[in-house]
Amino acid sequence: MEQRPPFPPFTRETALQKVQLAEDAWNTKDPHKVSLAYTEDTEWRNRDQFMNGREAAAKFLEAKWKKELDYKLKKELWAFTDNRIAVRFEYEWHDEKGNWFRSYGNENWEFEPNGLMKKRYASINDVPIQEKDRKFK
Repeated sequence: MEQRPPFPPFTRETALQKVQLAEDAWNTKDPHKVSLAYTEDTEWRNRDQFMNGREAAAKFLEAKWKKELDYKLKKELWAFTDNRIAVRFEYEWHDEKGNWFRSYGNENWEFEPNGLMKKRYASINDVPIQEKDRKFK
């Protein structure tokens, strides 16, 4: 059986660990590696896109990181309870033309007892920035 510690129910310490593990994984920009933190039948909403399944999530991430170049993410624990965690995040990236953006958002996560994420709902807004205004280098 697949397992991904730490496991729910979360404490402040284990919720912080889960958030840091997610940040570290997403910053690898490795769709396969990232997708392994999710259940086979994971349910996602990302902006205006809805998808189901680990394979769909991996394909989404592959396309995301082809568009969002030099992606760098920072996540922060917002709240937690039992098997749920809420985070706020921001990340920076540029497009193929060299235009920089900072993306802000919130995610709501729900986990199975084995520590895999069953649901991920993300609301995200993009703000154009100048390269000189980057925070994450």
